[in-house]
This record gives sequence, C-alpha cells and structure tokens, in this order.
Amino acid sequence: MRKNQLIDATIMCIAKHGISGTTLHDVTRQAGLSMGLVNFHFKSKDALFEETLMSLAQEHRALWMRALEREELSAADKLRAMVDAQFHPRICNRRKLAVWFAFFGEAAHRKSYRASSSRFDIERQELSAELCRQVIADGEYRGVDARGVSHTLEALFDGFWLNMLMYPADFRREDMAQRVLAYLGAVFPDHFDGQ
Repeated sequence: MRKNQLIDATIMCIAKHGISGTTLHDVTRQAGLSMGLVNFHFKSKDALFEETLMSLAQEHRALWMRALEREELSAADKLRAMVDAQFHPRICNRRKLAVWFAFFGEAAHRKSYRASSSRFDIERQELSAELCRQVIADGEYRGVDARGVSHTLEALFDGFWLNMLMYPADFRREDMAQRVLAYLGAVFPDHFDGQ
C-alpha cells in the first residue's frame, strides 16, 4: 500500500513539475510519508521513476488485455476494445499523459522507457496487426496492410494523446476515440461504422 502511495505521488509530482523538477522530498510530501519509506521501497530516485513508469505500463496493458482474452469477441470487437482502452479515463487523463510524455521527452529517461515499457507497446502493435489480419481475412479486404494499419493506430494513439495534453479544450478523449474508429471504418467498412 505504501509503495503504491509513493507511485501515485510520483505521478502527481511528475505531472506538475516534470521529471527533472521532481525531487524525493516532493514525492514524500505529496504522499504524506517519510523519506525512510522511499529508501525502504526504492534504492534511488531513478528506481522510483522506473517503477512508476512500469506501473503505468502494466495498468495500461491490463486494460487492453482484458478484452483481448475474451474468446467470444470477434477480431473487430477486440480492435474496438483496444481503442476504448487507449482512451479509458483511468489511462487517458491529463496527469498520466503528462507523465508518459515526460518520459518520452527527456533523453535520459527514454532509454529507461525503452528498457522497461516498450515491450508492451511492441506486444500491443503485434496483437493489433494480428487482429487486423483476421479482419482482413474475414472481410476479404484487398490491398490492406495489417502491419501498416497497426502502425497507423499507434501513431493516432500517440498523436491524440499529445494533443489532448497540449490542447484539452479542442481534443477530448471521447472524440479522439471516435476519430480512431472512423479511421478503422474507412479501412474496414464492413466491420466498423466509425462508432
């Protein structure tokens, strides 16, 4: 429980101050815990940051994997569930988006991101491509590249996340999910109606 409190406090602090502006003192004050507890659970500030990033990545993965494990869903329904997971309010909120982009943006922490979380991104891309292959086969779509659709989905997710962070009045979570579904509707018109 204390470890989770520290991770939640780290998310709050990074969202507010960025990675380089976040100190262990900020985190302990935000969590209402002692420095001793930070030292007990984490060997260093970097270890705390890496664990925070891993926690976000695992939370995100758990959400989209839940739908993918449901055998009764069609490939198109699983793709739709993947889109829903990307824009779920527990995952896609300004605080957590700020943390993701803090790790993406700071050169010193990109390596940490690639080492810990990028495997989940790669896994999601590969699963997404496989679902696209199944939809292509089911709908007998011609000239559609499953991997290309998967890569475009990832670009849309990241781009919309960035725009939601930077321009929240113009980019709302629900609207962005609908735009991604509209893209899937353009590619797979027999399986997605854009909604």
